[in-house]
Amino acid sequence: MLRNREIQQFVLTQTIICFSATVLMAIFVSLQAAIFLLIVMALVVIVAMYFTKERYREIEKLSGYLRKISSGDYTLDIRDNHEGELSILKNDIYKVTLMLSEHSTYLQQEKIRLTDAISDISHQLKTPLTSMMVMADLLSDPNLNEAKREEFTRNIRVQLERIEWLVSSLLKLSKIDAGTVLFKNDKIYAQELVQKASESVLIPMDIKQQTLKISGDEAVKFDGDFNWTAEALINILKNCVENTGEGGNISISISENALFTEIIINDTGKGIPKADLPYIFKRFYKGENAGEDSIGIGLALSYSIITNQQGDIEVKSEVGKGTTFQIKFYKQVI
Repeated sequence: MLRNREIQQFVLTQTIICFSATVLMAIFVSLQAAIFLLIVMALVVIVAMYFTKERYREIEKLSGYLRKISSGDYTLDIRDNHEGELSILKNDIYKVTLMLSEHSTYLQQEKIRLTDAISDISHQLKTPLTSMMVMADLLSDPNLNEAKREEFTRNIRVQLERIEWLVSSLLKLSKIDAGTVLFKNDKIYAQELVQKASESVLIPMDIKQQTLKISGDEAVKFDGDFNWTAEALINILKNCVENTGEGGNISISISENALFTEIIINDTGKGIPKADLPYIFKRFYKGENAGEDSIGIGLALSYSIITNQQGDIEVKSEVGKGTTFQIKFYKQVI
C-alpha cells in the first residue's frame, strides 16, 4: 500500500502539516500543548491509514473477483446490503456478472444449436448426394438401356431440385434469424394472397385429384409483406397436399375482425399425432407421419415469416381426421 503514489503523497502532506502545527504550537502556546497536538494528529493519521488499508483490502478482493470473472467463473456472489461507495460498486459488479453469465449461457446454447443445425444439414444433404453418386455410377455403364438412363437422369434432377430448395430455405431462415430481412408493411388483400400461394400446389393437387375450396370476403386485408407471406402459405399448403390422400379436400377460409385478420387452412389428411404437435414448427423435425421426402424445414420457415410480421400460427390436428392451421395477423393499435 505504501508503494502507492497517492498514499505516499498523503503521508508526506500529513507529516508536513503535523510538523508545522507542532512547531507553531510550541512557539506560540507551550511545549506540552505541542506534544499533545502531535500525539492527536499522529493518532488521526494512524486511524486514516488503517481505514485506507481496509479499503485497499476490499479493492484487492474485488480485483480477485474480477480476475475470476474474466476466467469464466460466474458463481461468486459479492452482493452487499450496506451503505457506501464500495457496497454500491460490489452490487454493480454483481449485476454485470449476472449479465455476463446469461450472455455466456446464451452463447453456449447458440453454439449447441449451430452444431445441431450443421449436423442436421449434413444429414439432409448426405441422402440425396449418396443417391446421385450411385445413379451417376450406373449412368456410366455403356450397356445401360435408354429407359433406365432416362429414369436415373430424372431422379438426379429431382434430387438436385431437393437440394436447391433446402439450401434456398436455409438461406431464407438464416436471413430472418439474423434480422437482415426487412419485411414490407403494405396493404395485402387476403383473397389475392391465397390465390397466389395456391397456384404452386394446383398441379400436385390435380395429380392426386384433390379439391381446393377458398371462402371469404374479397375486402379482407392486413398489413404485411406480400411475397414473404405468400412463401409462408405455400409451405403450409405443400404440407397439406403431401399429407392428404387422393381425392382429399383442402379448404381455406378468410375472415377479419377488429383485432386481427385470420386465415384458416384445413385438410382432410392423415393428421398429426398429438406427441408431434409441440414440435411441428421446429426446423428439421420430422413427425411420425412425415413422408420419406420430408425435410422438416418448410413449416419452420412459415413460422418464422409469420411471427416476424406480428402474426401468430397455431395447429390443431387429429390422426385420421385432418389438420387445421390457424394464422392470425394482428392489427396495429394506435
